Amino acid sequence: KIPLGLYRIAVYPLFFISLVLLLLTPIIGQEINHAKRWLAIGPISFQPAEIVKITLIMYIAKTIELYKLETFKEFFWRIVAPVGFVCIVILISSVSTAIVVGLISLLVLAVAGIKWSYLFKSVGIAFAAFLLVILLHIAFGIFPRFDTALNRIKGFVATEEGVQELSPEEKQRKADKTFQADMAEIAISSGKIIGKGPGKSTQRYVLPHPYSDFIYSIIVEEYGLVGGVVILLFYLQLLYRCVLLVKNCTRKFSAVTVGGLGLMIVLQAFLHILVNVGIVPVTGHTLPLISLGGTSFIIFSMAFGIILSVSRTIEKDNDRKRREAAPIPASNAEESVEQSMERIKSEGEKGLEEYE
Repeated sequence: KIPLGLYRIAVYPLFFISLVLLLLTPIIGQEINHAKRWLAIGPISFQPAEIVKITLIMYIAKTIELYKLETFKEFFWRIVAPVGFVCIVILISSVSTAIVVGLISLLVLAVAGIKWSYLFKSVGIAFAAFLLVILLHIAFGIFPRFDTALNRIKGFVATEEGVQELSPEEKQRKADKTFQADMAEIAISSGKIIGKGPGKSTQRYVLPHPYSDFIYSIIVEEYGLVGGVVILLFYLQLLYRCVLLVKNCTRKFSAVTVGGLGLMIVLQAFLHILVNVGIVPVTGHTLPLISLGGTSFIIFSMAFGIILSVSRTIEKDNDRKRREAAPIPASNAEESVEQSMERIKSEGEKGLEEYE
């Protein structure tokens, strides 16, 4: 129900506030599972990185609408530098989240029609910056989550032949590191075609975080391949609806915002699914609007609300156009030209106010 115009006005202040919260996280944030990702304000605990996902997309949309970005220098300072700064700050607490935010931003810019030469240059700058960050971590240990990410990648690509050569203690340590992925694979393989039935999962008793990071594995175990495919179709349907909305948008801010938020939701969903089926290493991302989680659930609900706000605005605009195109009722046939012009002007101003 929040008017789209209010989002347009509040974009930059919201982005600045989310940046401040993100910067405070490594300093005064709560450490859970050896990572500072949470801020606590009274009894409320939340992840600023989740909030930044939305505000960054809206910042990009507003900037693209306001500025022509005719030179790469202007594009760099207005888009690349803020996005890079956000990703570097997130790297301190989560490597995978930083990569996801960077990838979403790149996709949003591509969809928005930014020049490909700008995008290629930006990717080159990002790659160079990433190498610099790795060197800084090796020298000063600034980004502790790099070690965790590296260990997960090593465990993911390790071959069975290498495992056979390890001692029993080393095998146990490796098994502990890959325990989540192993239990998820067992859950998915035991689901088969139609699953074990609702509530009949057995792996949920041994799989860590079965209600959040590995909820898709439990869904497949209980509902089988059929249930897993249905979940995929839900997210693809959402993306399809967002594409239709983007086509009907008349302003860049609305189009880029809807496209970006739709990509954010679907991309995170697919990343969660790929982790659960063992195609990519464990990242710890939830399944949007399905996984249990406070901050994640609220943030994705906000994203849906913004998308629906754009949809409602488009519907109101279409209704206004239909009213203007409708023939004049018989009761108005006798009105003067001046009265007709005044009535049309009044209806047009009212429709414009609703649209804004």
